Amino acid sequence: MTSVLDPASSAAPAASPADTVAALRATFERGVTRPLAWRRSQLERMVAMLEEHEDEWLAALAADLGKPRMEGYVADIAFVTGEIRLMLKNLRKWNRTERVRTPLVNRPGSSRRIPEPLGTVLVIAPWNYPVQLLLVPAAGAVAAGNTVVMKPSEVTAATSDLFVRLAPAYLDQDAIRVVPGGVPETTALLEQRFNHVFFTGSTAVGRVVMAAAAKHLTPVTLELGGKSPVIVDRSANLKVAAQRIAWGKWLNAGQTCVAPDYVLVDRAVEQQLIDELRRTVASFYGSDPKTSADYGRIVSSRHFDRLVALMRDGTPVVGGESDAQSRYIAPTVLTGVDPGSRIMSEEIFGPLLPVFGIDGIDEAVATIRSRPHPLALYVFAEDGRVVDDVLARTTAGGVTVNGTVLHLTNPHLPLGGVGDSGMGYYHGKESVRVFQHLKPVLRRGTRLDPPIVYPPYSERKMKLLRKAL
Repeated sequence: MTSVLDPASSAAPAASPADTVAALRATFERGVTRPLAWRRSQLERMVAMLEEHEDEWLAALAADLGKPRMEGYVADIAFVTGEIRLMLKNLRKWNRTERVRTPLVNRPGSSRRIPEPLGTVLVIAPWNYPVQLLLVPAAGAVAAGNTVVMKPSEVTAATSDLFVRLAPAYLDQDAIRVVPGGVPETTALLEQRFNHVFFTGSTAVGRVVMAAAAKHLTPVTLELGGKSPVIVDRSANLKVAAQRIAWGKWLNAGQTCVAPDYVLVDRAVEQQLIDELRRTVASFYGSDPKTSADYGRIVSSRHFDRLVALMRDGTPVVGGESDAQSRYIAPTVLTGVDPGSRIMSEEIFGPLLPVFGIDGIDEAVATIRSRPHPLALYVFAEDGRVVDDVLARTTAGGVTVNGTVLHLTNPHLPLGGVGDSGMGYYHGKESVRVFQHLKPVLRRGTRLDPPIVYPPYSERKMKLLRKAL
C-alpha cells in the first residue's frame, strides 16, 4: 500500500510483523491478559518504567524536540502516570459486569453488559508527545485486557530507542511488544489483522491507516488534528487571553495537535491583543527566545523547511526569526494572511500564529463553520451570552472557554475529534472502553415459559402483547 508516513530512522524489529502479531494473538487466546492481577501488574510496571528512568526520558525528549524539562515532565511523564494511576484506582470498577433493566416481555430473566477485551490491538504514536501519545492508549488497552503492539515514531529516534531498550525489562513481552521503524515497518504492521487500531497523527495519514484497516474490517480510533481556532470577543480580558493563547500555542514550539492554529479577534481589540501577545512572548522567553531554556525546537529539518515556507504567507508582527542549523523558529504572530493561502489550508503544527480581525461573533462563527470541524475550539469572552452563542452554533472535538489546551488534561472529559479531526474518544474511562466490547447477555429462566409469543397466534395474544410491549 502507499504510505505517507515519515522516513525510517530506527532499527527494524527482530521478528516479522506477522510473527509478532501471531505471538501476541496466541498469548491472548491462552487467557494470559484476562486476570485483573496481570493487568494491574503491567500498569504498575509502566509507571515504574517512567519514574525509575525519568532523567533518561527527559533527556531523550530534549534530544528529539528540545523540550524543556518541565514541559517534558508535565506532558510526557506526569500526564501518563496520572492517567495510569486513575486506571489502577478504577480497574475493577471499569471492568465490572453491568446489570441493566429487563423488559417485561423478556421476563423471567436478567440482562447484563459484560466488558470484554477485543484481542490484539495496534497503537501508532506520533512524534510530538512521543511518550504520552503511545503509553496512554496502550495502558488503556492493557487495562481492558488486550495484547498490544506499540509503534513509536521513528522521527523521535532517542525516545523510540528508549522504548525499545526499557520495555522488555519492564513489560510482559508475551503480551506487549514495541515495534520500532519507519514506513516499511508501519506499512507491514497495517497489513496484519488486528482487533483494533489506534492512531494519532495527521488527517492525511489517518486516511491511509483507515484504508488499511478496512481490508480486515478492523475498527479504528483516529486522533487527528486540523486547524483549531481561537475566538477573542471584544469583552475578553485581553491580558489573560494573550497569556493563555501564548502558552497553548508555543508549548512544544507549537507542535501540539490542539494548539491554537489561528485567531479570530474583534477588530475593536485586535491591535491590543497583538500588543499583549508581544509582551507575553518577552515575558515567557525573554528578548531573544532562541536563548531561552524554556522554548523548544522543530523536530526535523523537513518540518522546519515547511514552516519557514508557510511563514511567507503573512507578515510577522511578532517574531519571524529562524535558524536552520538549530531548527529554531521564533514564536511568531502573522497578520495580512490571505484566508485562501497555504498556511490556512493545512494544520500549521508549529510556532506560527495568524491573527485575523473580524466584525463580530457572527463572522467568526461563519468562518469556523465554513471549514472542517476542528479538533479543538477556544473562545475568550467575559460576556457569557457570547460563549453560549459560539457553543450553540459550532462543532468541535473539544472546547476550552477562556483558556487553551486544558480540556484534554481532565481525564473525566473524553478527547476526540469530529469528521476530519478524528473519530472515537479516549482519556480516563474512555481509554479502557475504546478497547472493549460490551457484550450484551440476556439470561432467561426455564421455570416459566409463557406461550404468548409462540404460534398459533390469536387476537387475544395480540392484545396482551400490545400491553406488554
